[in-house]
Amino acid sequence: MARLAPEITILIPVYNEEESLVMLYQVLLEYLRFTPMPSLVLFVDDCSTDSSLTIIQGICKQHSHFGYLSLAKNSGLSSALKAGIDVCTTTYLGYMDADLQTSPKEFMSFFQYLPDFHMVTGIRDQRHDSIIKKLSSKIANQFRRWMIQDGIQDTCCPLKIMRSDMARQLPFFKGMHRFLPALIQWEGGKVKQIKVTHYQRFAGKSKYHLFNRLWGPFLDTLALVWMKNRLIRYEIKQSELHSNQPLEEALIT
Repeated sequence: MARLAPEITILIPVYNEEESLVMLYQVLLEYLRFTPMPSLVLFVDDCSTDSSLTIIQGICKQHSHFGYLSLAKNSGLSSALKAGIDVCTTTYLGYMDADLQTSPKEFMSFFQYLPDFHMVTGIRDQRHDSIIKKLSSKIANQFRRWMIQDGIQDTCCPLKIMRSDMARQLPFFKGMHRFLPALIQWEGGKVKQIKVTHYQRFAGKSKYHLFNRLWGPFLDTLALVWMKNRLIRYEIKQSELHSNQPLEEALIT
């Protein structure tokens, strides 16, 4: 029986996650066994300084449904996402973190909404994070919702599926990963929110702290409001387009 062509690429940005990658590989294999949607997995290594890239290369040699990109220098999460989106050829693009605080198995509950929505995004239920992390996230989310009125409860939940063609249309800038649902909405897309299970961190350390959880999102939200107020939107009412033939050929015909 012929194997179906992949319909979704699961994009996983990685930066110094050597302690989680072997377990993540096992979880992804389990997802690939049971998913009803043919899938690929794409790691994007953001110039890790530990053995993450070596582990990823070993994984990709073992299984043809795994691939990777390796960035030349550490460029941040938004750049890693942009790199993955640029090479994605499947209809849908999934996104998750490498820290195992969310599971790819949750994607299977997203699929039923894809015909009607351009993005399905998770809401982390009963988050297993420190008080400081949960409080800073709550403040940042409330400020963002007040400023841009997108109605998204948990914009930074790292479980998302979106249409690849729409993802390629989004404006990309540092920090844009915090606003993916809002940017999809700006492009006229519909977003569905679903509660997902959140787990304690399996290993490693978070790359974010109180300062970049509050100050960074604050500045990025202000920049996003500035962009929104200056977006170019137009609708053509009538048109008459001229031929691009050389004048001599046009006269002869």
